[in-house]
Parts: sequence; structure tokens; C-alpha cells
Amino acid sequence: MSNSIQLPDIKNITVSARIGSGGTTLAKKLSGILGWEMLDGGKLFRALTKDHGYAKNRSDQFDLDYEENIKKILREKSHQIIQSNLAGFDAQNIERVFKILVVCEDERGNDKTDIRIDRLSNRDKTSIEDAKYEAIERERQNLEKWRKLYASNDQTWVYWDKKYYDLVINTYSHNQEETLKLALQSIGIDK
Repeated sequence: MSNSIQLPDIKNITVSARIGSGGTTLAKKLSGILGWEMLDGGKLFRALTKDHGYAKNRSDQFDLDYEENIKKILREKSHQIIQSNLAGFDAQNIERVFKILVVCEDERGNDKTDIRIDRLSNRDKTSIEDAKYEAIERERQNLEKWRKLYASNDQTWVYWDKKYYDLVINTYSHNQEETLKLALQSIGIDK
């Protein structure tokens, strides 16, 4: 993009989050400010898997190909903001990728599932029951598949493990503006 902001040490940014934590919102805001292209992995993945259904109905090869495409974008393109569950995990060992994780946890580190479900229901204009199924069941199925594909069936593995990320932002204790400000400061922009 010709009007994009250049960051000397950062070629691309990933934003990963559990469903309803605020990852998409942050990625969109960063894209607008930086003038970088945004790939909404969740939206793309849902569109591509419409005929494949939830994880239990998708072939393993579909998931492997999808994540390889994310890695290819991160290696070959610049000024990309990739918002996807596994984007930060995918970016391990790819140079100049700044990896952000967005969580919604209380002060003890417990996930605030009820808040994520409420946010999802409001965002997608769906019932609480549909949002609950989306947030809980889709996440469970994805984890089962991804543990098999990427973590040797390690039942403790989660893509939101903070060790994979350069920055972790908690949207339970930070509103949208504070979340954006923290992200911008961390990449060297003072807004």
C-alpha cells in the first residue's frame, strides 16, 4: 500500500484471539491506522469451510493447506495484518512478524467465556445459544484437530499460550481504545 506506515523492524503483524476476545476489532483498527492490508482469517475460514462444516467435518489436509497459505503470506508479503486463531503460532521463526494475542481473562487468568459469548452474539447478531455453541464447540473441535496436527496430541497445548506472542492484551481489563493504544505503542507508534 502506497500510503502505509513503515515500521523498520516489523514486516507483518499477526493478531490471534479466542473467539469473541476482540482480535478482529483490534486488527481492523490497526489496519486502518497503518494503512496495511488486513486478512480476516476467521471470516475467510468460515467462508471457505461453509461446505466443510466444523472441524470434525473438515479434512486434515484442508487445515494444513490453510495454515501453509498463512505462513506463505507472512514470508512473502509485507504490510499485512493477519487476524487468525493460529496466525501467531504459524509465525514462529518467520522474521519481522510482530505477534499479538488478545485474551479476555480475569485477574487470575481465567477465561471470561460469558463475556466472549455475549460479544459474539452482539457482533454476529445471533442468539446467545448459537454464540455459545460457536465459542465453545467450535473452539473444542478446532483444538482437538490442531493438537493432533501441530502438537503431537498434547492435550495441554493451546494456541493462546502466551509464549508464542510478542504482546498479550487483555480486553477484560482494557477497552477498545486502550487495547489499540497498547498495540500501537508496542510497535513504536505513539497515538
